[in-house]
Amino acid sequence: MTSPAITLSTTDYDRLDAILSQISADSIGYTTLSQELERADLVSPQQLPDNVVSMNSRVRFRLGNGKTSTLTLVYPKDAGQSDNTISVLAPVGCALIGLKTGDTINWPLPSGDMSTITVEEVVYQPEREGAYHR
Repeated sequence: MTSPAITLSTTDYDRLDAILSQISADSIGYTTLSQELERADLVSPQQLPDNVVSMNSRVRFRLGNGKTSTLTLVYPKDAGQSDNTISVLAPVGCALIGLKTGDTINWPLPSGDMSTITVEEVVYQPEREGAYHR
């Protein structure tokens, strides 16, 4: 299964790239996030399609085992402030960034097992609401 294309706003790209420059290359999530940034198509925040998972988006997704979750994708500093957040450096968080509704990606889980992750709905996206610089 090939990975679906991902789209990032230039704002998210710049902020995520800055985070990578501040953590060590052997930190959890560093390699996978840097690989995702390398393959991303970049657009201005105003041009980001409204069905794409961006930072601070609330997204409903399904794992290969059928379990569905709805979480807000956040920067590492905001992770854990509520039960419904996931850091972009976490395996599932990194998998979600830049995907669009209906996309499925094959991704390693924290357990090391591979699973599919399918974006069912982007419940909330800041850019869709006009929040381009959150």
